[in-house]
Amino acid sequence: MRVVRNLDSLEKLILKRRASKLTISERVAKIIKNVSEKGDDALLEYTRKFDKVRIFSRELRVSESEISAAFNELDSSLISSFKTAIDNVTRFYKEQMPRSLRVKESNGKVLATRYVPLERVGVYIPAGTAPLVSSVYMSVIPATVAGVKEIVLVSPPSKDKRLNPFVLAVASLLKIKNIYRAGGAQAIAALAYGTKTIKKVDKIVGPGNEFVTEAKRQVFGEVDIDMLAGPSEIVILASQGANLDYIVADLEAQMEHRSGLGIVVTNSRKIIRGLRNKKVEGLALRVKNLEEGAKAINRIAPEHLEVLTKKPALVLKNIKNAGAVFLGEYSPVALGDYTAGPSHVLPTAGSARFFSSLSVREFLKEIHIVSYTKKALVEEAAVLEKIANLEGMIKHIESVKKRISN
Repeated sequence: MRVVRNLDSLEKLILKRRASKLTISERVAKIIKNVSEKGDDALLEYTRKFDKVRIFSRELRVSESEISAAFNELDSSLISSFKTAIDNVTRFYKEQMPRSLRVKESNGKVLATRYVPLERVGVYIPAGTAPLVSSVYMSVIPATVAGVKEIVLVSPPSKDKRLNPFVLAVASLLKIKNIYRAGGAQAIAALAYGTKTIKKVDKIVGPGNEFVTEAKRQVFGEVDIDMLAGPSEIVILASQGANLDYIVADLEAQMEHRSGLGIVVTNSRKIIRGLRNKKVEGLALRVKNLEEGAKAINRIAPEHLEVLTKKPALVLKNIKNAGAVFLGEYSPVALGDYTAGPSHVLPTAGSARFFSSLSVREFLKEIHIVSYTKKALVEEAAVLEKIANLEGMIKHIESVKKRISN
């Protein structure tokens, strides 16, 4: 554990950890351009090059029989665990659905908002040493609850052309039928621009490496994206008396993530000494009091924040920048990763200052509705004329006058 003396020093270390060591922008741009122009041919070419597997266009889409076979590989206890987690996440997001608004005034003026779900969403699931099954339901369920009609899942194939059977099984539980063997920046390009096999989507969500993240950045505007996610991170705000074993356990859990970053902010010398003795990885900042600790956290804007204090709810009122907050010693971040309910797709790398966690609103368009009677139009015409005249929009004024002069 490296202990730093002040917040400025901590921020410098964090920025150094967050900085990319690769200049990949041009490489990703070339991949996107080729896929946008050559479609499936480029997608297959990059699959051979990067994933070291040769597949044909007809093999891009995973068959329903393969999905069913993967589901049949699960034992009943694992299926039950998946269903419990899925139910928890679904219940949370059903409660989060925004309500439409309608305001009617006495002169007949009506203003309203209507929420309309996106038509088609792409979900990217990385492949690796372990199946990221939790990322499937954490990404898909908010979209499903929002009412998205079509959800497409893409994931890199293994050497034997298969997708991870556990990922397929969870996709089956979520009733996802459009699943494709495609990974990396090329899969993001296929989702953004469409190919003969993979249709263009409206939004792309899901985690990925630096190539996937850079591809999402470059296609933003052609499609929407959830966020530009970096390595996972946790900040633990701990006061005197906090359980050191819990702190160490949560820091070690964070280190299971690739390039994971763990930070402890505390006003306790005892905790600092304990962390040094445990030789746990991470950074620590000692502050004078919890108010100063909250200010430090708001500057760091962590993805995950654990509050291990005597009265954690009192600290919460001072927290403005965090992706997700876990209050009390029985609320470890692991709950948020798997079963609690809110999605674990959260802003990283300080972007919690302006990004929010994944929600149903990410998959909804808010449409404003304006309906006036002639009486209401007459009442506002003079105000409109003054403002429009100032901006030189004479035709705007005429479009109103034609209606009230009859």
